[in-house]
Amino acid sequence: MKLNIVLVEPEIPQNTGNIARTCAAIGAKLHLVYPLGFSISEKAVKRAGLDYWDKLEIEEHLSFEKFLEKYKPEKNNMFFVTTKGKHVYSEPKYEEMEEVFALFGKETKGLPEDILLKYIDRTIRIPMKPTLRSLNLSNSVSIVAYEIMRHKNFEELEEISNYFNEKLK
Repeated sequence: MKLNIVLVEPEIPQNTGNIARTCAAIGAKLHLVYPLGFSISEKAVKRAGLDYWDKLEIEEHLSFEKFLEKYKPEKNNMFFVTTKGKHVYSEPKYEEMEEVFALFGKETKGLPEDILLKYIDRTIRIPMKPTLRSLNLSNSVSIVAYEIMRHKNFEELEEISNYFNEKLK
């Protein structure tokens, strides 16, 4: 399965760096949708992603409209992650999908409301207390990404750690 993590207009470099590291660790493709609130050459992004940038597939998009033109939601398994989502993030049957797109909006505003209304049946949320606004973006990406990978039995990821087996020899 191919997992695509899409960040629409991310604003905080450390979040994007952390998300890049998560994408590298699970083999997900990272889509960055402009405008960004920073330059991807910034030290903070590089530091948060450590030395994983060369192990990561990144695709950049000039705008959200351009992204949606290229990867049409009607033709792709696309999920819009929002605190207002209709479904819990664990509900979709990801295991039946060959490719999945999980879209996340900017830290201060999330995804555009008109898009969420248009694709309301494809909106997913992470349950949390109703008195709180939201989780950190990089934490949200990790939660959703690993759930999608779990549905696929963590295909192509390390199944058994050999660390202690090697130490015990």
